[in-house]
Amino acid sequence: MELEDQWWKGQLAADIYQALRYKELKLPSYKGQSPQLSLRRYFADLIAIVSNHFRLCPAARHLGVYLLDLFMDRYDVTVQQLHMVSLSCLLLASKFEEREDRVPKLETLNSLGCMSSMNLVLTKQGLLHMELLLLESFQWNLYLPTAAHFIEYYLSIAVHEGDLHDGWPMTCLEKTKLYMAKYADYFLEVSLQDHMFLCFAPSLVSAACVVTSRLVLQLSPTWPPRLQLLTGYTWENLLPCAEKLLVAHDGDVKEANKLKCQQPGQQQQQQQGQAVYHGSGQTATVAQYLHRHSLQYPQQAPPQPALAPNHRPASYLSLQAPNGNAQAVGASQDPKSSIPNRAYQVSMHYTCAAPCFDR
Repeated sequence: MELEDQWWKGQLAADIYQALRYKELKLPSYKGQSPQLSLRRYFADLIAIVSNHFRLCPAARHLGVYLLDLFMDRYDVTVQQLHMVSLSCLLLASKFEEREDRVPKLETLNSLGCMSSMNLVLTKQGLLHMELLLLESFQWNLYLPTAAHFIEYYLSIAVHEGDLHDGWPMTCLEKTKLYMAKYADYFLEVSLQDHMFLCFAPSLVSAACVVTSRLVLQLSPTWPPRLQLLTGYTWENLLPCAEKLLVAHDGDVKEANKLKCQQPGQQQQQQQGQAVYHGSGQTATVAQYLHRHSLQYPQQAPPQPALAPNHRPASYLSLQAPNGNAQAVGASQDPKSSIPNRAYQVSMHYTCAAPCFDR
């Protein structure tokens, strides 16, 4: 639940974190067996668009998508009902995570452009009925940690003045922290793109978002002892999830460069206020990002979670579309790409490093 104070900086931070870690051990199992699994991405986009429109906190957005995933996994729901289910999941999540005055109102929801395009009108009775159905399905338990619940705690020590940027000391610690937060938020959104990330514990996904952000920002050491101690995850633990996040990042960079070439006059506008999340048709390995001469990390072929047939990760072209029409783009990304079983050298040279970040 969103607190007025920053809990990750308080005296109870360690206790709250341990409670979240304990709770994630009891999360419901996810089997990925929904008959409408191929539509999952569309409704996750819908939740993200509405969430961004009302400026809800990331925890509410992630919890809303997680509730949708669990409900779809348990029930065969029609497409028309899924619209109501998706919005009800977001409303329940916002009531749990946000202050009361920030919870979207029924009248405001019905006034959204996406509602008319979906030919959907929400009623008070219909929402109450759906919320009760959802609560009964989850046994009135919405205390379900997601990756967004861990990220701030990890970010509190994600950057240290002793870290190096591209092998050199940092001259602006606050600027580095700002970019770290932005990239961590980006990778958090990437983790919502596909249900395959539900195969990992939420705390692990959050830690993987931090390590991939450090990779892209060329910070070394890649996974310092302080983060390993705080999260409880080693580099080897994070590698399978980080690999998938970097695949998406590679695709996003290529897509952004492609759009930049197609519309050179609008590149400044595209880089500001829009997020492009697009899976790449080519597989990328962590070895392409890491290349440090002084350390070696043993790399093992991780288990690859399977995707449902005909389910391909699409992407947000703009999460802040005012009319709510998110444009989905199919991707030929193969999540089962094999990773060589070998040791590789790690250094801070990246093919897709952050272009706007300097010391």
